[in-house]
Amino acid sequence: MDQRSKRRKVQLGKTRKRTVLITASAILGTCLIAGAVYAGTLYYKAERALDRISASGTAPSETAGTASPAPEASAAADAAAGEEMNKPLTFLLAGVDNRSGSGGTMNTDVIMPVVYEPATKRLSILSIPRDMKLTSSELGTHKANYYYAYYYAHNKGEDLQKTRAFYGSLLQMDIDHMILVNFAAFSSIVDELGGLDIDVPMDMRYVDNADGTNINLKKGMQHLNGKEVLDFVRYRKSNRGTAESSDFSRNERQQEVLNLILDKLDSVNGITKLGEIIDILGDNIRTDIGKDQLISWILNYKTMKPAATELITLESEWKSPYVYANQEDLVEKLEKLRSPLGLPALDNAQLLRDFGILK
Repeated sequence: MDQRSKRRKVQLGKTRKRTVLITASAILGTCLIAGAVYAGTLYYKAERALDRISASGTAPSETAGTASPAPEASAAADAAAGEEMNKPLTFLLAGVDNRSGSGGTMNTDVIMPVVYEPATKRLSILSIPRDMKLTSSELGTHKANYYYAYYYAHNKGEDLQKTRAFYGSLLQMDIDHMILVNFAAFSSIVDELGGLDIDVPMDMRYVDNADGTNINLKKGMQHLNGKEVLDFVRYRKSNRGTAESSDFSRNERQQEVLNLILDKLDSVNGITKLGEIIDILGDNIRTDIGKDQLISWILNYKTMKPAATELITLESEWKSPYVYANQEDLVEKLEKLRSPLGLPALDNAQLLRDFGILK
């Protein structure tokens, strides 16, 4: 082979290498651009969703433009910040069923005071039955699911704060924030993720034409869509001859479904659906948590994710038209929920009056 042929071969090899490198770079660049566009879209969606979710504006930083603090003040501030980060957080989690056919009701089917301990990453959730008898000096005696609906109708704009204050007074503890979730979000997210595979433990049949409820699930492993999964977690009583469910079993089903949803969100398919899911959450969640705080918690989700969750249920008894809490169990469970907060002992007499047990 002459020198010209050798040079041509070397040149051809270099050209091929450059072609491969350029092609690979183009593919990588395209992927990076697509990722940046996708991430930008998610960020934009998240920004819009958080604007809709948060019902509380955040004040601008008071430290902007000020001089740096002295080292001693900075150290004290760091220590205070560390204590603040480990301070237990309290929430009121409520779920409303505002589906078409439900009559547009804003009654809360789910009412859960929550205490989160950052130091131990422990989450304690108290479940208050929606029909439990409660008494308010301002509004009188009603079922637990009445109070948010009242404040929504009469104090729109202050409904979250007033509901949070009412339950805080009832439980004799300050509640930092309220989070309100529409059940539509639940079923829509399940549909967006392609449904869930669930082993239904028994036949479930319940019909209520007044609010459009029609639960009709058969026992056994099956693939459920969003509406069916919502029926699965809500099922309690039957009027069509099937066995009824206890609140304890219903709570177990809620936990099972939550775990299945989280598993799907961690999958590749779930990640590709994040944009749509963010939109769903933005349309179906309201909270009085400020937007900046929400962003901070979202960015620190992995470090804040609960390591242990305890669902606390109240022993109760149905005496139409109310559910009544068991006196001794109520005091015990509330002391358990409140124990991380370092609060004074419960005023038991007041507690029992507020829960309609004593007059």
